[in-house]
Amino acid sequence: MKSLLAPSALLLMAAGAAQADRPMVFDVAEDHTRIFMADAPLHENGMPAHGNAFISQGYIYPAGTLAADTTGVLEDGSPAFPDLVLGTWTCDGYFVGEGGNATEGVWIISRQVFAFEDGDTIITQGTEIVETGVENIRPITGASGDYSGLKGDMAQTLLGFSEQMTVNVSFRLLDADAYQAPRESGENIEWDSGFPLEPASGHIGDAAS
Repeated sequence: MKSLLAPSALLLMAAGAAQADRPMVFDVAEDHTRIFMADAPLHENGMPAHGNAFISQGYIYPAGTLAADTTGVLEDGSPAFPDLVLGTWTCDGYFVGEGGNATEGVWIISRQVFAFEDGDTIITQGTEIVETGVENIRPITGASGDYSGLKGDMAQTLLGFSEQMTVNVSFRLLDADAYQAPRESGENIEWDSGFPLEPASGHIGDAAS
């Protein structure tokens, strides 16, 4: 029987179905065998200082898999719960402020890529705070697959540190109903920055003078 729904309505229904199937909350266990930090700068105690660059990876698990001190990664770097792995998490960025010696506030500026085993991805960028149990909001800067068109923010909560001194983290997509349907071919979207479009002149410092 021929569908009575318009193509746009079918597209939105398909988008809603895809959204219902994808996880909106999940955990990450950092892998101690895949953490690499720069040799400098360091604090006197060897902890990374402000400006130290790093890259780290870990496993994505279903929400509720990890607690503050759960061992989500075995000594050899393999997942502690292999049947539950949803994908791979990659984080790169810089330590800021007091870096590895921080006891409060922002200690990292980073980009995070969530690569799910079915090919879907989410990318966020922003700050990370050292306090445990406190949600920190990061903007979603990109997504693909079933997450394509996802917009808004992601909440990150540091659960704690494993016995290998790696982080266990919980993530939650905010505004899960905010879904932007994929654009049709040839459709253009204009963005208004709010700034006047005039030829640039002088130096940046002139604006403050």
